[in-house]
Amino acid sequence: MRTAASRLRADARQNRDRILEVAAELFAERGIDVPMAAVARHAGVGVATLYRRFPTREALVAEVFAEQFAACSAVLYDALEDPDPWRGFRTVVERVCAMQATDRGFSAAVLAAFPHLIDLEHERARGVEAFAGLVARAQAAGRLRADFEPGDLLLILQANCGVTDSGRLVAYLLDAFAA
Repeated sequence: MRTAASRLRADARQNRDRILEVAAELFAERGIDVPMAAVARHAGVGVATLYRRFPTREALVAEVFAEQFAACSAVLYDALEDPDPWRGFRTVVERVCAMQATDRGFSAAVLAAFPHLIDLEHERARGVEAFAGLVARAQAAGRLRADFEPGDLLLILQANCGVTDSGRLVAYLLDAFAA
């Protein structure tokens, strides 16, 4: 099955790819609140071209970070398969925080809501439910503090946004979460 991007004319596909490349660079450097006009200008296209390909900022952000979102999901679902739920829990926190620490834009995208992108929000809801199952397993095994709640992951991610040495923060937090 051909994707919408693969059905574009060569010049339109090049414009789309350039928009994504520039947006990724600007988001990593400045966060996801970069004006859409700045993305278009840096990509060398008109604002109308940008909006033709990406009708909303949400759509652009989701496309720029699609691979990272998929990687986060893969980490989570792999962790669910780990027979040691504590190791699975630690792996999710460590890897997602490491991905988040390397890209300011991705960090903001992880924390953002995308109410108009139903598929992305559905996948996020599935991820939250899966993480809750992992938390319950780690608690049942006596390895994770009983007062840890799945929603605490948001707090971890928010804290991780503001540090330059993510590995140390995550190590301290994981030690604090151990039962």
